[in-house]
Amino acid sequence: MVLAGVLAPAAHADDGRSGGICKGATMFVKVCAEDGGSAPGTGGGGTATTPAGTSGGGSSKPSCTYTRLDPQPPPDNMFWKGHDRTEKGAVYGVNCPDRQGARTVWLPDGQAPAAAPVIDPAAVARRAAASMKLTGPAVASPRAAGKYVVGMPMWMWADPFPTTFDPISASATAGGVTVTATAKVSAVRWAMGNGTTVTCHGPGTPYSPDQGKNMSPNCGHRYQRTASDKPDGRYRGTATWSIAWNAPVLGDECEFTETRATAWTAWVGAVQVLTTN
Repeated sequence: MVLAGVLAPAAHADDGRSGGICKGATMFVKVCAEDGGSAPGTGGGGTATTPAGTSGGGSSKPSCTYTRLDPQPPPDNMFWKGHDRTEKGAVYGVNCPDRQGARTVWLPDGQAPAAAPVIDPAAVARRAAASMKLTGPAVASPRAAGKYVVGMPMWMWADPFPTTFDPISASATAGGVTVTATAKVSAVRWAMGNGTTVTCHGPGTPYSPDQGKNMSPNCGHRYQRTASDKPDGRYRGTATWSIAWNAPVLGDECEFTETRATAWTAWVGAVQVLTTN
């Protein structure tokens, strides 16, 4: 029995702390009926699918299915894992029932696949991301010592230090697979402390006196009420980076989101106008 299929990782949602979706390079493969009695590269034209982790009696459920790619990838494709066509072996697609998506592996002819689960690049990418020294945005404005007025433009910005804004890369290795993850800030979300949120696509623009009463061109807010009913007459908010991680590896490109937050306060009052008769 021969089925035509596509080797491509399935989309998935993460654990709520950070969401994401993974997608891989699409390859057309030939999927044959499972045959637990032969190793890759032996019999059936070398295209037999071999379950890994089966016992001698064949009673245990296969953990992964290995399928020889037909046709094989081009000679310079990353799926060869550093091997080439002069070696007696081939590239196989790997599908594991307990894992999202599909992977590839190079196996010598006649060698049965190992029972160990295939490396999950997304998990390795998270390890790389966790090693990065990223902090919350360095809030420059609003200033804790500043005085802000209802109805007047408030300019918000953060200083783009390397650990708070610039793209940063880090790598992690597991089972011979190295994944490099790159973090880049995509936006800053400002919770203003009054129930509103302002999203700025960048660190914001510093205010200069020549701007007068103009609004910030890319990151500003205008309070409509004083903070007199708040503790110390201050609004308390947070500035949060939305950091998108991108980790290309093994033909996959995975993205997931992490956040880093910084708390800030701002005194907001009203201007008292005195008139004389």
